[in-house]
Amino acid sequence: MKIIIGGAIAVLLGLIGIGVWFPHLIAILKGTIPIVLLLGGSLALYLGFDELKDTWKNEEGIEDDPVEDKERIADLEKELEKLKNNK
Repeated sequence: MKIIIGGAIAVLLGLIGIGVWFPHLIAILKGTIPIVLLLGGSLALYLGFDELKDTWKNEEGIEDDPVEDKERIADLEKELEKLKNNK
């Protein structure tokens, strides 16, 4: 019950604060919206370029080969065992 009352008081104070400091709120939004757009757009460009690079790799025929990966892992495990036995 205390949480509900505390939440209601916070909402009421928030509404009063928006009413009293509305011009200040608008000034803050004017400053933050361009920054948010810049950061969001930069992230979208980065992710889009990364996806485009993956598409180019697949078109060129460069794909992961699980058989080669398994062979490489087996070779590394053998080398690790050799190093363990040498100590």
